[in-house]
Amino acid sequence: MDSTKNTAGTPIEDAARAADDEPCEPERRTGVRRWLMDTRPVRHPAYRRLWTSTTVTAVGSQLTAVAVPKQIYDITGSSAWVGYSSIAGLVPLVVFALWGGAVADSMDRRKLMLVTNIGVAVTSLLFWVQAFLGAGSVWLLMLLLAAQQACAGMNAPARSAAVARLVPPQELPAAVALGSTVMQTGLVVGPLLAGALIPVLGLSTLYLLDAVALTATVWAVFRLPALPPMDQSGAAVARRGGWREVGAGFRYITAQRILLLSFVADIIAMVFGMPRALFPQLAATTYAPWGEGLSLGLLFAAIPIGAVAGGLFSGTFSRAKRHGLMVVFAVAGWGVAIAGLGLSSSLWWATAFLALAGFADMVSMVFRSAILQSVATDDMRGRMQGVFTVVVAGGPRVADLLHGTAGSALGTRTAVTAGGVLVVVAMLGLAAAFPVFTRYRGA
Repeated sequence: MDSTKNTAGTPIEDAARAADDEPCEPERRTGVRRWLMDTRPVRHPAYRRLWTSTTVTAVGSQLTAVAVPKQIYDITGSSAWVGYSSIAGLVPLVVFALWGGAVADSMDRRKLMLVTNIGVAVTSLLFWVQAFLGAGSVWLLMLLLAAQQACAGMNAPARSAAVARLVPPQELPAAVALGSTVMQTGLVVGPLLAGALIPVLGLSTLYLLDAVALTATVWAVFRLPALPPMDQSGAAVARRGGWREVGAGFRYITAQRILLLSFVADIIAMVFGMPRALFPQLAATTYAPWGEGLSLGLLFAAIPIGAVAGGLFSGTFSRAKRHGLMVVFAVAGWGVAIAGLGLSSSLWWATAFLALAGFADMVSMVFRSAILQSVATDDMRGRMQGVFTVVVAGGPRVADLLHGTAGSALGTRTAVTAGGVLVVVAMLGLAAAFPVFTRYRGA
C-alpha cells in the first residue's frame, strides 16, 4: 500500500470500540493543556488497564536490568563477561521477536501476552532463587537471561500490535507517546532506584520486586478483551505462525514503501547517530574536569530525560497529521543535536544537546509507531512489530561497533560530530528521494 492515507479500522475493531468506550465529544484543549501530554487514549478502559500496568513494570524491569550485570561482575570480576551477557540476551530477543511477530498474527494476542508475561515473571522469580541461594553460576545467569529475553521478544510484538485494536486510529500517536513516556521514565527511575536499594535490601531482592511487579501486568492482560487474528473484513481467521510467515512479513515490508522508509529512518538515526559507546571516553577525557562519575551519569541519563520531557509535552506534536514529515524533522533534529554534542566542550551543553536528542527521538518513535500501526493491516501488525523490535534493539548495538571504531581512528568528538552530520544528510536525502514519505498523512 503506497497510498498516502491509511484505511479505517475493521468492522470488529470499530464495534468493539463503540461498545467499550465511553461516548464523548472531541476534546478541546486550551491554554497550557494544548502543550501537555495527550491523555485521550486513557479514556478507553482496555488501553487504560494495559498502560497502567506498564507504569509498574517499566521500573521493575530495570531493577533486573541492573541486577544481572552487577551479579555477573561480582561473580567474575570481568567486564568482558558483562558484555558476553549482553549478546546472550540479544540473540534470543532478535530470534523470538521475529518469530513472535508471526505467532502474534496467528493466535489471540491476549493469550500470547498472558503466556509470555507469565514466562518473564517466572524467570525473574528464578533469578531471585539463584541469588538468594548464592548459586554463583554465571552460566545459570546467562541461561536465565536468554530465557527471559526470549519471552520478552515473543511478548513485544503482540503487546505493541494490540494497541491499534484498543484505541481509535486518530489516537495512535497519543497512545504510543503515553506508553513510551512510561518506558523512558523507567529507564531513568529504575537504575537510580536499583542503586539505592542494593545496599539496603541486597541484590537478590531486586529480582523479587520485579517478579511481584509483573503480576500487575499479568492481571491487566487477563482483563483485556479477546484479540483473535482477523482478516481485512474483520472476520476471525486461522493462520500459521512459522518461519515461512516470518519471510512473508519481510516481503510485505518491501512492498509497503511507507513502512520500509520508516524503518530506514530509524536505522539512519541509530546506526550513524547513537554515540553511547564513546560516553565513557568522553567522560574520562573531554568532561573530566566536571568529574568522571558525574559526567558519565549525565551522558547516559540525558537522552531518556529528554524523551520523558517529549512525552510530557506530547500535546505539542501528537495531533500532527503529516506523520512522514514529522519523522523527517525528528530524525534530522536528532542528527543536529548529536552534532552539537560533538562540538560541545562543556558538560552542561553536552547534556542539553543529548536531552534535545531524546526529545527528537520520542517524536520520531511516536510517528514511526503510528505509521506502522496505520499502514500495516491487522494480519501483519505482529510481524511488523517483531521487525520493529529487532531494529530498535539491533541499531544501537551496531552503532556501538561503528562509533567505537570511528572514535579510535578519528577521535571521540570528531566521530560524534561526523555521525550527527551524516544523520542529517542521509535523512534529508531519503526525504528528497522519496517524497511519498513526507506526504504521508495519518488518520
